[in-house]
Amino acid sequence: MIQIVLNGESKTLPAAMSCTGLIAHLSLTGKRVAIECNGEIVPKSRHAEYMLADGDRLELVVAVGGG
Repeated sequence: MIQIVLNGESKTLPAAMSCTGLIAHLSLTGKRVAIECNGEIVPKSRHAEYMLADGDRLELVVAVGGG
């Protein structure tokens, strides 16, 4: 298990995972999301390869459409 801080709240993940894994874990697959890890934007093209580590601080934003 690893500990991260997600949008200001401490979270325990069952195992190390990529940003893509986190998105799936949070049931956000298929949504438009932006992820910042430790102050750096993680480009969508790197979500699958970018592995989260114990102690990472993430901000995750889900785009909402409307008009």
